[in-house]
Amino acid sequence: MEEPQVKLVKTLARHRLSNTAARTTVFTALLEHGPVTLAELIRYCEASIDRASVYRTTALFESIGVVQRLQIGWKYRLELSDDFQHHHHHLHCLSCGTVTAMPEDPALENRLKAAAKAKGFLPQDHQVEIRGLCANCQAA
Repeated sequence: MEEPQVKLVKTLARHRLSNTAARTTVFTALLEHGPVTLAELIRYCEASIDRASVYRTTALFESIGVVQRLQIGWKYRLELSDDFQHHHHHLHCLSCGTVTAMPEDPALENRLKAAAKAKGFLPQDHQVEIRGLCANCQAA
């Protein structure tokens, strides 16, 4: 897989956009911390850029496919799309709210594709969220 930062520059160029400091800051924060809430993303970026820049950059990234929203219950989190990281699924703790990425499982991916195909469905993408209690909340 191509380096994420290189892929970002190419994606921006393809949309006739430049790679600004604000875009680099938001992208780096997502690369290091995702999936995150918008409030968390603003906090991670606040030393370098203002809140409005985070909002604008996030909206732009979502419109060109750099960022995707993960629907977690009634809320959402933001993370880089599968174009910028390996496909994965999520574990969501119902007690503390922590969202943890699970590594891609080729066997699971094949079963999901087969289940869709059996119903005559051609999937474009998918998200799997497993809800429960994390180890810390189980111990508490």
